Amino acid sequence: MHKRLNGKVAVITGAGSGIGRAAALLMAEHGAKVLLIDKETEGIQKVRSLIEEAGGEALTGQCDISDGAAVSECLQLAAREWGVIDIVFANAGINGVIAPIETMEDEEWDATMNTNLRGTFLTVKHAIPHLKSRGGSIIITSSINGNRVFTNFGFSAYSTTKAGQVAFMKMAALELARYKIRVNAICPGAISTNISANTLIKPEVKEIRVPIEYPEGDQPLAHGPGQPSQVAKLVLFLASDDSDHITGSEIYVDGAESLIH
Repeated sequence: MHKRLNGKVAVITGAGSGIGRAAALLMAEHGAKVLLIDKETEGIQKVRSLIEEAGGEALTGQCDISDGAAVSECLQLAAREWGVIDIVFANAGINGVIAPIETMEDEEWDATMNTNLRGTFLTVKHAIPHLKSRGGSIIITSSINGNRVFTNFGFSAYSTTKAGQVAFMKMAALELARYKIRVNAICPGAISTNISANTLIKPEVKEIRVPIEYPEGDQPLAHGPGQPSQVAKLVLFLASDDSDHITGSEIYVDGAESLIH
């Protein structure tokens, strides 16, 4: 098999589960050395073991991405071990608290902002010095929410961060083009992950819902949510030289779901 990332060094946040895990395994399969970053260590240790059992190289770094010093320290792990960083997949994120704007607590809003938007900023900011010498690829996990879809009631904080990530991506793409650093965002729809496991939906959300009737099957291509492995294939493409003239783009990976929402 042609290894599309042979010898490259990739950093992935939120690598312990879901899309991050699938991307880590696929990148490693294609020859990348992978630094796995997550807030919890159990998941990334399992992913590291799978990569190493398959003959690949991986490191783990435990980190809260809203802490700039911790992010910088994690990235240094890859730089010290492998000398360079070529790919950054800023994937970590949370749904946060789902609530009406009127009843959402200030700290609930801030928690979502700090992880999704501040965390993306810090991941990119601290990666730039490692990427500038020979260029590379930054991929940000955004969402259809906040970009094409605005009907998930109670998701005002989440959707705001996801829209903000796309704006940030476009600003970064132009700013970093001179260094041959490409920056793109992926916008998944419903994907089978465990992100909902730590999501709190407040009961007041039912009071703001507007009845919406979807045609039979609101995920037309697959008749159900996508798989992390399907998103990982897009990440692999954007990480590889196959996409060497693509930057500043948001790419939807949702089986046409957002076209009917």
